Amino acid sequence: MSLRRNTKKLGTGLVAGVAVLALAACTGNEPDDDNDNISGGTSEAEAGSNDEPGDKVVIGFSAPAADHGWMGSITESTKKLAEQYDDIELRVAEGTNDVNLQISQVETFINDKVDAIVLLPFDGAAMTPVALKAMEAGIPVVNVDREFDDPNAARVTVLGDNYGMGVSAGTYICEQLGDNPDAVVAEIAGIDSLPLTQDRSQGFKDALDECGLDVDNRVAADFTVEGGEEAAANLLQAAPKIDAVWNHDDDQGVGVLAAFENAGRDEFIMVGGAGSANAMRAIQEDSGVLKATVIYPSTQGADGVKLARLLVQQKAMSDLVEVEVPRTVQLYAPVVTKDNVDAFIDSAFES
Repeated sequence: MSLRRNTKKLGTGLVAGVAVLALAACTGNEPDDDNDNISGGTSEAEAGSNDEPGDKVVIGFSAPAADHGWMGSITESTKKLAEQYDDIELRVAEGTNDVNLQISQVETFINDKVDAIVLLPFDGAAMTPVALKAMEAGIPVVNVDREFDDPNAARVTVLGDNYGMGVSAGTYICEQLGDNPDAVVAEIAGIDSLPLTQDRSQGFKDALDECGLDVDNRVAADFTVEGGEEAAANLLQAAPKIDAVWNHDDDQGVGVLAAFENAGRDEFIMVGGAGSANAMRAIQEDSGVLKATVIYPSTQGADGVKLARLLVQQKAMSDLVEVEVPRTVQLYAPVVTKDNVDAFIDSAFES
């Protein structure tokens, strides 16, 4: 989950900020019937395409510990993607929330002279100096999700869209309740001190403003099941009537839904966040309050590996005219409902 501060206004959030910069719509070097294809295809790479096998690329990958479903999926989807390419050797460091250990991991990659490094930092600011060191050593760094302090510390940055998540959630609620100016809207945020939470809340507020609604009740949790259940219980005590709830995170949403069920409250609709598989199954069943969730892609590490491979092999993104890989790729934050859930559930993470 991104720690960047996003100051985009609503207009750019709806248009430019959430515009899809699609990675090459192609398949891996070799089909693998035993493995899900992250890039969405199963055919052999066409001659001359970006996915045609090239020189072997050694990529070092480091991310925080898999202490919740979204982060676990970051590493797993990255491994699965790499397995689809005969010309990728992925060296995965053990996930850690110890900044000093992650710095040591990157230093090892530098000493081993890997071809590229894909890094989701536990702390972007703390990891900036060692990322600069890698770049200065001629090793391109792909920065995933949590940005470095210095743009020169990465050749490419792959980001989700926290502000766009809030915009998407608020826009969906406006579509459902916009004709009721007295509708009561509640928000269950993540950790309030994090810029990502602030960005999501700002996007949500801005979108609701467009249809004349406000956030009437707001509580914060901590991205855990236990924290979500406690925050939701507090919300229900404070709000005897609710028409819609946005919960920022589907991992904590497991606890949120438990609190709602325990209290017997179901007079509202709920929108989730991040896009877990269990949330999507509930949306498919359409038997409870959860009607939608907003995607925050857990495939960003896999995208980073694909981009690192293109960089080292001096290839461009095939869907762009440009002959170089872009410096920044920001992923879209779509709303998943029962009408389109089948298109997203196969790549969703388990909470």
